[in-house]
Amino acid sequence: MEVKVLHIDPEILGGTPVFYGTRVPIKNLFDYLETGETIETFLEDFEGVKREQVIKLLETSQKLIESSTAILYENLT
Repeated sequence: MEVKVLHIDPEILGGTPVFYGTRVPIKNLFDYLETGETIETFLEDFEGVKREQVIKLLETSQKLIESSTAILYENLT
């Protein structure tokens, strides 16, 4: 089964990207990680978010960063 991660709806928090099925902004996860909190703490604080969603989001973010880095490097040379 495919994990739905992201939802954007102008009626939910003015279109802020949230975890699918919740009103929890994606940015909250990165804020937690940036301050040294664990994924477990995040999941405890935002019970509507599933571990699978967090993992999929981080995997997708990594792929985006890797592909963006390649594109930026190509444009610098």
